[in-house]
Amino acid sequence: MKIQSRLLSLGFALVSSALSITSAQANWPAWRGPLGSGVVPEKNVPLKWSATENVRWKIPLPDRGNSTPAIWGDKVFVTQAIEKDGLRTLMCFSRTDGKLLWQKSVTYTQKEESHATNPHCSASPVVDGERVIVSYASAGVYCYDLDGKELWRRDLGKQSFGWGSGSSPVLHGDVCFLYHGPGKDAQLIALDKKTGKTLWSFAEPAIDVGKRTDGFRGQEPGMICTYSTPILAKTGGREELLMSFPRYLRAFDPKTGKELWHSDGLNPLVYTSPIYSDGIVVAMGGYFGNTIAVKTGGSGNVTESHRVWNAERTRTGIGSGVVHDGHIYIVNATGIADCIELKTGKNVWSERVRGSGPKSDTWSSSVLVGDLVYHLNQSGDCVVFRASPKFEIVGANSIGNELCNASVAVSNGEIFIRTHNHLWCIGETKKTASAK
Repeated sequence: MKIQSRLLSLGFALVSSALSITSAQANWPAWRGPLGSGVVPEKNVPLKWSATENVRWKIPLPDRGNSTPAIWGDKVFVTQAIEKDGLRTLMCFSRTDGKLLWQKSVTYTQKEESHATNPHCSASPVVDGERVIVSYASAGVYCYDLDGKELWRRDLGKQSFGWGSGSSPVLHGDVCFLYHGPGKDAQLIALDKKTGKTLWSFAEPAIDVGKRTDGFRGQEPGMICTYSTPILAKTGGREELLMSFPRYLRAFDPKTGKELWHSDGLNPLVYTSPIYSDGIVVAMGGYFGNTIAVKTGGSGNVTESHRVWNAERTRTGIGSGVVHDGHIYIVNATGIADCIELKTGKNVWSERVRGSGPKSDTWSSSVLVGDLVYHLNQSGDCVVFRASPKFEIVGANSIGNELCNASVAVSNGEIFIRTHNHLWCIGETKKTASAK
């Protein structure tokens, strides 16, 4: 393990939540929302729409993309690769009508590996009302003000991995946390959000794969990587930065980067981010990987002392889940939703959730509005089901079979959906959609 720590000279103040309640109700500042958990802190969210009904606007996008929009005030931010020109781009749209307000691009023409289904710029932006930060993997990390003026940039080194990148930056207090990986020299890094200066970094250690327990059994060493985005939890009077690495769930002191604890039990391939509730963090491996639940607040190797349950070869997927009233709700890559008891790991129900489109497969992460789970599939259908130990489909909304790997973003009573073709704004209106 290698930890380099450099603290801000004026001190480092962490807050219990990334945003105030007022801003949380109005904005969707990052991939998993204002609380970093996929939970929507507002109630008046559309339940029904189609390609024409309750569509406030839709606009064409210049190329395909998998990232989720971020919203602050009257602005919507989308990362976008324009592949033929070698561009990594941040686009800022008006949330009122979808008009493009500004666009900032970086040219990167060197070869950068990625999976055919994972375009570059798949990391979502993060915004705090003064600045918006984007990670372009090998092309660097960039920070702009909300009018598009560049404030700083950082070159964190080349990323090289056959499936590309996907972990999104996270803002907390004055710090931007980012996993720069997977691949050689992968690291979890903390940057001063005002200057881009490195505060600390954790170099991802090599692992002993051992006997695989996931879908790569018999294909050793198989894929060894994580696409997790770190989350923050306040537990036992302290803050913990939680991150799923190959084989290990790890917790760090967000101020210094010191590892607080780790638990074994994951498989070497991880897609999802941790989910946290009631003092328990759950980490899920990918491709029929393992799931582990661990009590926070420990020290050192907590595999025996704090791991609550461990399940091998679970039907986990690519998208991350949500927690409601002591139950986890997650949809796997083939479109099967599971309800799992948080404290025991017991599977309460497993049901297929699908809309009218031909593909019920999904890469998207779920969001929770009250007691309703909103989940997008690869047809662009948003299935809504009850977060309840009793399975109930509430609705299924189709926008006309547009390939979608992003997640729902919710802000001030509006839903934003990014497909490979369009950016959609859904709201309570009877106006007919018009493509600009």
